[in-house]
Amino acid sequence: MPLSQNHNWMLLKDILNNHQEDCCGSQSECEQLERTTMSLMRQPDVDETTMSVLQEIYQYSQSGIHAANLENHIESHQQKLAGWVEDITQYS
Repeated sequence: MPLSQNHNWMLLKDILNNHQEDCCGSQSECEQLERTTMSLMRQPDVDETTMSVLQEIYQYSQSGIHAANLENHIESHQQKLAGWVEDITQYS
């Protein structure tokens, strides 16, 4: 059974919040971020501002998947992570 749009927002928020709080993560989490973000980007009711945030998160996930040092990647995005979590709170 596929996740609802609300569940996708909650999943995205949880993973990003964990990256922000723990300053670490896994490649599989970045892959999940990628899949979840793509699912949300395909929704017909996504406005331009939300799409911009989702595109940034997608780029973050892509870079994380291919990062030589994922912890450094996560640490270098701490401000962005906090902002994305705050933004997603408004969407979910």
